[in-house]
Amino acid sequence: MNIQVRYYSRGGNTKKVAEAIAEELGVEAFDITHQVEGADILFLGNSMYAFTIDKNVKKFVQALTVKNTKEIVNFSTSASDTSTHKKVNKNIKDPKIKLNEEHFSVFGEFLNMNKGRPNEDDLKAAKEFARKIIDRLEN
Repeated sequence: MNIQVRYYSRGGNTKKVAEAIAEELGVEAFDITHQVEGADILFLGNSMYAFTIDKNVKKFVQALTVKNTKEIVNFSTSASDTSTHKKVNKNIKDPKIKLNEEHFSVFGEFLNMNKGRPNEDDLKAAKEFARKIIDRLEN
């Protein structure tokens, strides 16, 4: 199974989660400037900025085709307890790409909010989430 991890991170929070997921899955995490090719599963990390996802994430998701990936597993960080799952779903243009119903969201540090997040417990939870997804798909 070809598993890839891509992320977009302004402040480094989503990058930390992406790297934890990639470590658990034995792959490397790259930012969204790196192309995706032939992924069975794409773990995609992004953040909520002013109630939406960044325009670069929108463009990245809109450009994906089933040739790039068959399924997206979304994970996100946010200053509030808000997942980007629905926003990513709205931007998938290729109807053959599946968005996994399960997604992972964790607080990220922003200004004076959520100091130290994501923390070690958050990163452990991200790893457990990724392993659970892959174990289900392999069985």
